[in-house]
Amino acid sequence: MLKAEQMESLPEFFSEIPDPRRAQGRRHRLSTILAISAGAILCGMRGYRAIYNWAKDLGNKARSRFGCRYSKGQYIVHSEYVIRDVLVRVTPSDLDFALQRWNELYAVSDKTLAIDGKTMCNAIDEHGRQTQIMSVIG
Repeated sequence: MLKAEQMESLPEFFSEIPDPRRAQGRRHRLSTILAISAGAILCGMRGYRAIYNWAKDLGNKARSRFGCRYSKGQYIVHSEYVIRDVLVRVTPSDLDFALQRWNELYAVSDKTLAIDGKTMCNAIDEHGRQTQIMSVIG
C-alpha cells in the first residue's frame, strides 16, 4: 500500500528520464506512466495487464496524486498498450537510477529487500548480448 505522499513524489523522480516515444500523439506524461507502473509493482502487480487494471481501479484522488491527465471532470489513466510500449522502450539504467533515489528517501528504516532478475527475450544490445534486468526493492 502506498501513502499519498509516496504517490505524489513518484512522478518527480521519473521527470528527468528521456521520453523514448515520438512527440506526436503523446497524451500522458512519461513520469506519470512510470510512476503508476512503479506504484502498481510496489503493490504486488505483475505484468502489463495487472499494472493497467491496478491503474484503472485507482480513484480520482489517487489518479490526481500520480499526476494523471485531467479531462471532463476526471483523471484519465493510460492504456495497457501505453504501459507496455513505455516499459519496453525506456532505458533501464535511467529507470533504475530513479527508483534508487526514490527508495533512498522512503526506505531508510526498512531492512528487508526483494530481489528479482530476468533475461529479456529477443532484447539484444549492439554487442550481441541479451539484456538482463535486475530489481531490488526494499
